[in-house]
Amino acid sequence: MHAITNSGWVEVITGCMFSGKTEELLRRLRRAEIAGQEVAAFTPAIDDRYGEESLGSHAGNEWTATVVENDPESVLEIPGKLNGEQVVAIDEANFFPAELRDVCEKLAADGRRVVVSGTDQTFRGDPFHPLPALMATAEYVEKLQAICTVCGEPATRNQRLIDGEPAHADDPTIMVGAEESYEARCRNCHELRED
Repeated sequence: MHAITNSGWVEVITGCMFSGKTEELLRRLRRAEIAGQEVAAFTPAIDDRYGEESLGSHAGNEWTATVVENDPESVLEIPGKLNGEQVVAIDEANFFPAELRDVCEKLAADGRRVVVSGTDQTFRGDPFHPLPALMATAEYVEKLQAICTVCGEPATRNQRLIDGEPAHADDPTIMVGAEESYEARCRNCHELRED
């Protein structure tokens, strides 16, 4: 809570995949805990890479989290799941619906520090909602970069690969049996198949 205004705020940590968004979120949560602040963390049910009730980073760090379904009704219930925590963390915000922005605004208006992380672009390079709205209304925004796996320059894009080849621009799904993976790429090395 800001000491003068007694108000909360929203922080957004964003960037492409592999840029350290969740690691930065976890760093901020550890610092809040050291400061004696109680923390509540939330993660979407769709992201089960680190097991149930846990948010984690590629570096192997984890934090206990409440799993929330990625539908409007479940997101709107987040404030009711709190028990006086001053710091609220929401990971992988890009998997939540637009109602997340309103929830973050409500939590900040209630005097809480809200720390949100998520990628701001789809594999096509388009805005990944609700991150643009969260970035526009947040008090603090930090956009991180990864390293381009092709040229080594700072990466800001999510490169989707299907069987090792760049994904087709018009196909959001993969064929049965195909292997999907992602890399961080810079603007110049980011590719979308048009054929």
